[in-house]
Amino acid sequence: MANRAAARRGEGQGLMSSADPLRKEVSPPDFAALFHAAPNPYLILDTKLYIVAVNDAYCRATMTKREEILGHHLFDVFPDNPDEHQPTGTANLHASLMRVLEYGRPDAMAVQKYDIRLPEAEGGQFVVRYWSPLNTPVADASGEVRWIIHHVEDVTELMERKMESEQREELAREQQRVIKELRAANRELAQRIGGA
Repeated sequence: MANRAAARRGEGQGLMSSADPLRKEVSPPDFAALFHAAPNPYLILDTKLYIVAVNDAYCRATMTKREEILGHHLFDVFPDNPDEHQPTGTANLHASLMRVLEYGRPDAMAVQKYDIRLPEAEGGQFVVRYWSPLNTPVADASGEVRWIIHHVEDVTELMERKMESEQREELAREQQRVIKELRAANRELAQRIGGA
């Protein structure tokens, strides 16, 4: 019985650490494979805001291809929508990234409207997107920021539902206002007819 328990723990098979008989010796994981397979979107920037790595989830979320965006400046790949009257996406993101570089701390941004361009094969026009971004510094051994992890969550559907709800509420308020005015007009008309 004791031998079966030892076998389950890996004793006698070279898998256990001699310092801790319950700890299995493991090989370090392939962090590049883990990064690319991560279910959440991540983009890695250098301190000049050039794209140095991007995972599959980020490419899917932004409708881009890794080989087409690596080595390019972030705002060349993701410019503001030229059709938008007063875009704030690049300015807000740039300010957040500068705070990360200056203070060496993560910067969580409020939800941002930041439209993205469809691939040329799909027309190349911009489509509305809302994002919840988090920018996190990665320092070298001396403590200097070397890279920024840019993580985004696409919250477009949530924001569209919120805006639709707000529009319905506004429409309901407007309908109530019109109904009140009509009732008041009807009362006034009834008083005039009754008093005539």
